Amino acid sequence: MGGKFFRLLFAAIVAVIGTAGRAIAGEGLDTGDTAWMIVATALVMIMTPAGLALFYGGMSRYKNLLNTFAMTFVAYCLGSIVWVMWGYTLAFGPDVGGVIGGLQYLFLNGIGPGDLSDTIPTYTFIMFQMTFAGITVALVLGAAVDRMKFSSWVVFAVLWLTFVYSPMCHWVWGGGWIDEMGALDFAGGNVVHINAGVAGLVLAMVLGKRVGYGKEAMFPSSITLTALGAAMLWFGWFGFNAGSQLAADGIAASAFMVTNTSAAMGALAWMFAEWIVDKKPTLLGLASGVVAGLVGITPAAGFVGLPASLAIGLGAGLLGYISVAKLKHRLGYDDSLDAFGVHGICGMWGALATGLFANPAITEGAVGLFYGNPGQLWIQFLSILATVVFAAVATLVVIGITSLLTGGLRVEKDQEIQGLDSAIHGERGFEIGP
Repeated sequence: MGGKFFRLLFAAIVAVIGTAGRAIAGEGLDTGDTAWMIVATALVMIMTPAGLALFYGGMSRYKNLLNTFAMTFVAYCLGSIVWVMWGYTLAFGPDVGGVIGGLQYLFLNGIGPGDLSDTIPTYTFIMFQMTFAGITVALVLGAAVDRMKFSSWVVFAVLWLTFVYSPMCHWVWGGGWIDEMGALDFAGGNVVHINAGVAGLVLAMVLGKRVGYGKEAMFPSSITLTALGAAMLWFGWFGFNAGSQLAADGIAASAFMVTNTSAAMGALAWMFAEWIVDKKPTLLGLASGVVAGLVGITPAAGFVGLPASLAIGLGAGLLGYISVAKLKHRLGYDDSLDAFGVHGICGMWGALATGLFANPAITEGAVGLFYGNPGQLWIQFLSILATVVFAAVATLVVIGITSLLTGGLRVEKDQEIQGLDSAIHGERGFEIGP
């Protein structure tokens, strides 16, 4: 009898606490969704100043390791400030002609702790989206490593976030014209990867090739660091993709599963392609394949099931390998760390694959070619084309303005030969002698 009384008492206390919690939280707020989104935001944050910095830093030459870290770090810092000052309102402010958001939320004006975006605090949504802005501009860096002035990178990052990333984000996620067209981009195929990859290619071509490119070996400083960075990116990507559902529900769980599956398949596809063609399965190939698979699944993560994730990972791994090992050398451009080959090409594949594999059983209303809607593939193609054209042209304009403001983008030849760690930062990533 006593045991039953205490069980009833405990149940009553829990019910009272839960009711009070809902009252304090406010109508419409889901504390479970909020807790998950705070965790997802932290996962995406660690992708840039840790995961991407290690991934890119390990692939850069030993004399530019710290410079690569510094440029990645400062990209995230700049993204954090630009986003809360004016980036968020340009992306998610009231729609202006389907092109840009209005200035209603400049400096987050009018937004308070009690405001909600669906079932989570608007502040949480802002922070989650801020981490996307930070990593996207940092991805562009991969094409410019070893030869871009630090001062020019700082100016470029601010301008690019303002005039390229924020409008593109609005087009796709903020109620802009690509969103209205019906394009599917769950977590950033267009907004993040194609956008950054194309921008990186344009930046690399304007900068020109590194001194000695194609004539001397340019070995990575530490493939171990790159592999560690890939693992951290893989870990953080669960927040990137599953978090984009903005809720702790079954679609988030499905996105979590297909993200891991595509990453693993991408790694294996790249490894076996390299093993067959080049006769050696490298750790760098495995790490690059992981990222390729993650990029490929990003736009599709909330719309596809397990079989599609295997196909998307396989395609991303093979396309990534071909782009990096063959296409780049055939075309002769110097994309230092393969921002375009991995993010641009695999992002395009992922966006098209979404138009093929989008499954209404996963997300209602998302119907791809293989489920009876060939029009979705055409819409995806148009969204890719628009992203490529806008990213290329707008980035070129940003480069021109940056060059005028900073007296040119590229470091002096003697600084490039000496190494940017020492020449620009007065530091060394490795002690290589007395």
